[in-house]
Formats: sequence, C-alpha cells, structure tokens
Amino acid sequence: MNEDKTMTSITQVAGAQAAAPKKSAISLGYAFNRAGAILTVAGFGWVVPLGRLATGTEPRRQVAELWRQLGIPLAAIVLFLLAWGALAPKVQTSLGAVPGPVEVWAQVDNLIADHRAERAKEAAFNERQAKRNAEAKAEGGEVKTRRFTGKPTYLDQIATSLKTVFMGFVLATLVAVPLGVMCGLSKTVNAALNPLIQIFKPVSPLAWLPIVTMVVSATYVSNDPMFEKAFLNSAITVTLCSLWTTLINTAIGVASIDKDLVNVGRVLNLPMTTTIRKLVLPSALPYIFTGMRLSLGVGWMVLIAAEMLAQNPGLGKFVWDEFQNGSSQSLAKIMVAVLTIGLIGFLLDRVMMALQAMFSHSATR
Repeated sequence: MNEDKTMTSITQVAGAQAAAPKKSAISLGYAFNRAGAILTVAGFGWVVPLGRLATGTEPRRQVAELWRQLGIPLAAIVLFLLAWGALAPKVQTSLGAVPGPVEVWAQVDNLIADHRAERAKEAAFNERQAKRNAEAKAEGGEVKTRRFTGKPTYLDQIATSLKTVFMGFVLATLVAVPLGVMCGLSKTVNAALNPLIQIFKPVSPLAWLPIVTMVVSATYVSNDPMFEKAFLNSAITVTLCSLWTTLINTAIGVASIDKDLVNVGRVLNLPMTTTIRKLVLPSALPYIFTGMRLSLGVGWMVLIAAEMLAQNPGLGKFVWDEFQNGSSQSLAKIMVAVLTIGLIGFLLDRVMMALQAMFSHSATR
C-alpha cells in the first residue's frame, strides 16, 4: 500500500514538472499575442515570431513569419541600395554624378558634425556673455543679454519643420473635427458646406501661400510677436491644405454610426453635447483617426513645398538653398534631405497609427 502511494506521488511530481514548462510557454505565448498589436503598429511586429521561436512554439511557422516580416523588407532594402550604388555613377548632372549610398552617408556625418560645431560655438558665446555680465554686475554696470545668431543647422531645420507641421495639423484638426461632426449629424449643414469643401479641397498650397502671406503680413502686426510671420505662413498653409481629409472622414464616420445610438440619446433626453461626446465620437473615432493620418501626411508634403517657395525656415528651405548653392556636395545633401523627409513621414504615420490603436480600439490598421 505504501509503495503504491509512493509511486503515485512520484508520478504526480513528474507530471507537475513536465506541465510547468508547458504552462510557462503558454503564458509567454499569451504575452506575445497581447504585445503583438502594439509591436506591429510600432513597426516591430517581427519581434513576436522571434520571441515565439525562442520559446520553441511552432518553429517552422515562426521562421516563415520572421522571413515575411523582417527578411523580405531587409532584402528589398539591400537590393535597392545595391541598385542605387551601381546605377548612380552612370547618371551625370550639372553637379557631377548622382551620389551613391556611401557619398550620401558621408554627408550625414558632415551635417551632424556641423551641428555639433555650431552648438559648441553657441556654448562658447553663452559662456563669454555670462562672464561679461558677471563682471559688469560686479562693477555696477549694465547687464546685457543677447541671443546667439549663428546659422541654423540641418537638425535645427528638422526641428523647425516638425514644429510647423504640428501647429498646422493641430489647427486643422480643431477646425475639421467639429465641422465634420456637424456635417455628419445635419443634412442641412452638409448641403451648405459640401460645395465649399469640393471647391477648396483641390487648391494647391502654391496658390494658398501668397494669400496667407499677405493676410498675415497685414493683420499680424506686433512689436513683440509670439510667433514669427514665416512660421505662421507655413503653419496656416498646412492647415488650409490638410483639414479637408479629416473633415470629410469625420462627416462620413458620424453619418454612418448606428442610428439606434442617436435614438437612445433622444429617448434619454441627453443634451446634444453629451450625445456627441458619449455616443457619436466614440463610434466615429476610427474614421476620424484615418482622416487625421491622411491629413498629417498631406500636411507634411505641403509644408516642404511651402518652405521651398516662401524660403521659410525648415527642410524645404534647406533643399532649396543646397540647390542654389550648386557645390559638389549639394546633390548628396539634397538626397539626405529627401530620405529624411520620407523617414519622418513614415514615423509620423506610425505615431498616428499607435494613437488610433490606443484610443479607438479598432481592429482596422
């Protein structure tokens, strides 16, 4: 009898030990599933099959998925770089041969080095000024503070463009979403605004920019302005060109929500603001975020064109200045700017996708 109990205990212990790794693997698999959506939105979806492969979960399937998500894109990028490097020297321009990946990467290092050198000059200027002001204060003299007036670096131009597109995008969203909600809820408002939307939506930023510049110059007059006029010109141009997509998508999303939700609000005598906040907006969020994603992409493209045309600070001005410079390094720097514009646009789209996944809980990506 004791021997039977001993054998049973040994069997139970062995079974528990065998089940422990299996339970752990299931827990890890569950964790990877939960993190999969977030990682995919962030562009790191390949981490999920890699983690599952490490736990031994369906190795063949995970290898195939890893190749699809990571191997194929990397192979495509490598082929593109090889084709670029092979074909670029064969194309001759007025500035010489088209630079290949190596020459472009060299200019990335040069632009970063220029930025560091300019920041070093700024630090030295501030240090001299602080020392001079300390001596003047000790002697009872006048303390003067001046801003460093060095040239904007490539990274400074990137920061300026990002601030400008953010300002324009926020203004466009604040205008487009309320108008879109009104259009979606009221056929009368939609009938009134739809002709104006269809007329102004196709207008090029090159047409808006002169009008915006003249209006801002005439109305924004201040001895101590909060924003530079060049910044406002670019931001308002971005707003005028990018708000239409958000407006249209918001109107479509609001008009397509379940009518029972609106009827429930009427039965409960909910105020219109409560109905919109609690019923309409949550249902239309996927459409609204889709419109915002498209608007942000349009705004980013519009901004570069506006900066080039008006010579406002930013990446567009950097491209135009290098084109006018005409040095042997200009073409490579322009290509650096082109790649930077594309990468920033990609990252902005990913940010909007992450916000959509966070707030709308939509399965559509």
